[in-house]
Amino acid sequence: MITAILAMSVVYCLFYGQIEMSVLIPLCLVLGAVLAMLGRHKHTQFLTIDVQAQTSRLNKVNPVMKFITVLILMVLCISAKTPAVGLFLTTVMLLLIVFVGGMKLHDYVHLLALPISFLLLSGLALLFEITKQSTGVLGIPVFSVWFCISRSAQIQTALVIARALGAVSCLYLLSLTTPMSEIIGVLRRLHCPDLIIELMYLIYRYIFILLSMYHTMQDAAKSRLGYINYRANVRTTGNLYSNLLSRSYRLAGQNFDAMESRCYGTKIRFLEKKKPVTGTHALAAVGVMVLTVCIFLWMP
Repeated sequence: MITAILAMSVVYCLFYGQIEMSVLIPLCLVLGAVLAMLGRHKHTQFLTIDVQAQTSRLNKVNPVMKFITVLILMVLCISAKTPAVGLFLTTVMLLLIVFVGGMKLHDYVHLLALPISFLLLSGLALLFEITKQSTGVLGIPVFSVWFCISRSAQIQTALVIARALGAVSCLYLLSLTTPMSEIIGVLRRLHCPDLIIELMYLIYRYIFILLSMYHTMQDAAKSRLGYINYRANVRTTGNLYSNLLSRSYRLAGQNFDAMESRCYGTKIRFLEKKKPVTGTHALAAVGVMVLTVCIFLWMP
């Protein structure tokens, strides 16, 4: 719901003065309704990126090719001078992850909601400037000052949001279709230091372990009416976080013991399945990059 409200606010401010109000207001309402409906979905279990990557139909694609393709697309998106590139990549990544990869649309929106909320908040901060008098296309009086939106701020904010959204979508394509073990294998081939790779994997993995533990403890507290009122809510929250801290230390020791029992020395190794590059996959990757370059060069 918060994401839907933010999206409506940003779209209204971005296109105010450029689109007729009879079109802009229904557009904002439809966008908010769609995001609100998709955000109402509740998961029966904690949703992890690892699970989505393992079950994605794009998991069969060569990870090196995906990594290089995503890297090139991100560079083009960030260096673009028009929002069209970011919007194009956002749409393409959604189609690939949902319709080709087989991920459910509400699951994808659920995972994308947090970065989108952050981008929209940043967009609102970029849109408004504080002045002593009303200027630009829209001015809102607040006490003795005005919060104003200029045409240049609308253009700049649209470009920043489109760049960031396109880059995040590219990263989601890689993370939601490629298991972490394969990403580590790609980084090792690129001669990334082993220490950085191990720290990256352990921190990444442990974040999801803690989140899973938190949701389990929270469900147990709810089943015992731990959040029935404000006083119980505060007491339960304090107990939950204190227990989470102690259990995290205990779990860290257990994980290290498990690694040592599997002959852990100084490097984390994974069995890698060979995934050859097929003609269809290479043609699709080249096609997306060519279209992106065309939009990058030809769009004003």
